[in-house]
Amino acid sequence: MAKDKLLAGHAVRRLRRRSGLTQAAMAEMLAISPSYLNLIERNQRALPSGLLVRLAEQFDFDPRALAAGEPGGGAEAIRRRLSDPLFADLEIDRHDVEEWLAAAPGGAEAFARAFDRAGGSTGAPADDGPTHVVRREIERWRNHFPDLDAAAEALADEMRLVGADLYGALVERLRVRHGLSIRVLPVDVLPGLLRRLDLHARQLQLSEMLDPASRTFALAFHLAQLEARAEIDALARGAAFADRNAERLFRRHLAGYFAAAVMMPYARFLRACEASGYDLAVLQARFGAGFEQVAHRLTTMQRVGARGLAFFMIRIDRSGQASKRHAGASGALLVQANGRCPLWRLHHAFDRPGTLAVQVVELEDGARWFTQARSVAAHGALPGVLGGGGQNAVTAEFAVGLGVPAEQAAGLAAARGIDLMGPATPIGLGCRQCLRPDCAQRSAPPTNRALSINDRERGVSALNFVDD
Repeated sequence: MAKDKLLAGHAVRRLRRRSGLTQAAMAEMLAISPSYLNLIERNQRALPSGLLVRLAEQFDFDPRALAAGEPGGGAEAIRRRLSDPLFADLEIDRHDVEEWLAAAPGGAEAFARAFDRAGGSTGAPADDGPTHVVRREIERWRNHFPDLDAAAEALADEMRLVGADLYGALVERLRVRHGLSIRVLPVDVLPGLLRRLDLHARQLQLSEMLDPASRTFALAFHLAQLEARAEIDALARGAAFADRNAERLFRRHLAGYFAAAVMMPYARFLRACEASGYDLAVLQARFGAGFEQVAHRLTTMQRVGARGLAFFMIRIDRSGQASKRHAGASGALLVQANGRCPLWRLHHAFDRPGTLAVQVVELEDGARWFTQARSVAAHGALPGVLGGGGQNAVTAEFAVGLGVPAEQAAGLAAARGIDLMGPATPIGLGCRQCLRPDCAQRSAPPTNRALSINDRERGVSALNFVDD
């Protein structure tokens, strides 16, 4: 239950100062003592739900802003930044970070902004593009949007009354409620497209190259834009993006979130996860979803009082570039780091298409993760769809990685027979951030570590460095 407590002292203090009130004046308005308010502002007391309601009534604000607006993204996000090799000698622990956030939230936020703008210790320019700011907003919510989940679950239950076939129920709802027909068209009619909304013909057109799970997702995605507009609008307004493209990307993510929640309604999906030991193949079959759709959904299961395991998900191409990363509630550095370790079997998934690669890995800080990885085709489409077929068709493929803390993995179907606390593969966050010596796979020395060249000796790695 401790994890569910809302420590929002920084936000309460900011709200009070913005309103021009002393602690005594705000305490009087809220019918509490000034000393109690002082403890809340210093994060020495959690914010009770009753007081949260009174704050919302008195100051006319969205209560979710208190939970979502932690300085620097909160303690876990600050710790991820402090894991950079630049700070390796400082030995800053979790308690130090929490004290810093409580005592000087403004300073913590300033550090986070400066670190992000500098691109970490690499000195490379930070990615301030729309994808970066959208990912940051998603992480503020830990990729769990309760209002969208509730609306999608209600819709899914309503459509279950129509029939067991979700795709058919979606087709019928779009036709009856919104006057839209569904048409599956040959690839040469929709070259390079997976779906298209033709408002003139009142048709939602789908490519024949989409697999069944992706067709269902496409219909649910479009339904989100029609029936979850109020929830999506509220979240987009709350994000207050300066960049219009960032807002559009965020809205797309939210519509996709809703679509996945319609296909995999929260309560039913969580029960199936727990009953099957989070067996990915069973979950795919039971909910008519693709591997990537199930993996993504697992990162969202953070409903208060009914939480799933703390999964992370990442999707990379063969060059190692990440096109999706969701830490969820895991706080996984493996997702946040710009680099990745080739010893992680995420990269091996391309070698055995359709086969699940499992592995226990251990990071330099001792954190252990049980990971699963598998290759997938883009958007669930068949090979060649992105190039429109023919000799020059592009076959887009990715590897999707899924991970959970090793101490939570004992009940997983994929972990049966694996000693989760036994030998693990030691990996890093990419060579530039990894301080492990004698790694035969090392391709570059760590940032801020001097190379050590000795012509009379040759170690396992040619890039030995001075460990400060």
